Amino acid sequence: MDRRKFLKNSALASSLFFVPNFVKAFESVASERLGYKRLVIVQLAGGNDGLNTIIPHNNDLYYNARPKLAITKDIIKLNDDLGFHPSLSPLRALFDNGELSIINNVGYPNPVRSHFRSMDIWQTASGSDEYLQSGWLGRYLDQHGKQPYNAIEIDEQLSLAMKGERFNGIATNDFRVLYNSAKDPYFKNVLSHYNDTHLSEHNLGYLYQTMIEAKSSANYIFEHTDVKTSQETYPQNAFAKQLKNVAQFINSDLDTKVFYTSLRGFDTHANQNNKQTKLLSQYAESVAAFVSDLKRNDTFKDTLILTFSEFGRRVKQNAANGTDHGAANNVFVIGKGLKQAGFYNDLASLNDLDTNGDLKYNVDFRSVYATILSKWMDVSVEGIIPSQQKQLNFI
Repeated sequence: MDRRKFLKNSALASSLFFVPNFVKAFESVASERLGYKRLVIVQLAGGNDGLNTIIPHNNDLYYNARPKLAITKDIIKLNDDLGFHPSLSPLRALFDNGELSIINNVGYPNPVRSHFRSMDIWQTASGSDEYLQSGWLGRYLDQHGKQPYNAIEIDEQLSLAMKGERFNGIATNDFRVLYNSAKDPYFKNVLSHYNDTHLSEHNLGYLYQTMIEAKSSANYIFEHTDVKTSQETYPQNAFAKQLKNVAQFINSDLDTKVFYTSLRGFDTHANQNNKQTKLLSQYAESVAAFVSDLKRNDTFKDTLILTFSEFGRRVKQNAANGTDHGAANNVFVIGKGLKQAGFYNDLASLNDLDTNGDLKYNVDFRSVYATILSKWMDVSVEGIIPSQQKQLNFI
């Protein structure tokens, strides 16, 4: 039960206002024990160029490596060495308010530069030589979820990250369409013809159980989502629509702890500047509107937003005024009360690259996951993150 419903429904509600100390104590208990923390994932698919996102504006090596690609104008300087790409200006207020932590040089040993394989690694939290069939969020759901709607991806298909060994999240672009699909006569007819024998059979049982859970989740999401018009103005793009849906779910107090979103198009091998400028604008404007929406509804304090991409880009530009697949990259963490906001660490040396000409990683991405699970979601990482990882201090 959350604090709002307790105050509304409890017979004690009318007397609480006469006991200020109790109210104050209850606020603390509600946020720490009765409520729960939500995690929103933003995947920048394609391999975002981190070096033109967080720009080493005072480093000649950067400009020498990118004579046509380096950002030279309107850089939003955040300190003497690093600054935002101009398109990230909507995030400046979050940075100044201590609500954004930028972790540089995030990666893993023996990096893979294939989109599909590297994304699998990030989504499963495996090593580069491991092949796992379940995602890190799916394994979290295995241990701590009760219903598929405890984790929702705003998409038509479910990412590997959200698939567990015995539990999967729900993927939907529109909860109304999901609800109407579950009411389809054929779907209902199939569900009316199963029995205990069917459920106990391995493959058929899995199919029926999945259909039962999907129907139940579709009903729950539809019945519990407040469809009132958002007071926040979002940009007119598909990614903003995803975040607007997430805000609607969060502000409706849906019993969902994990939300997964994505913004595609970051594979910028040619003519990178225009493409990345547009994509980063969509990202920053949409995230700023999303955070404002949550703040307006007092739900930002219980929400953490993690942005990642499957790899960074090569330091040196290519002949097509783009960048090729790289390795280490920056990760953004947005939330209230971060312990180490701003720049969590310095950018890796541009004078000491790996043998492929990429930034060297010094923060394992699984340490970021482990920190979020332990310090934000308040659960053990055992059975979720395959190997022991050092806890970080951004939360």
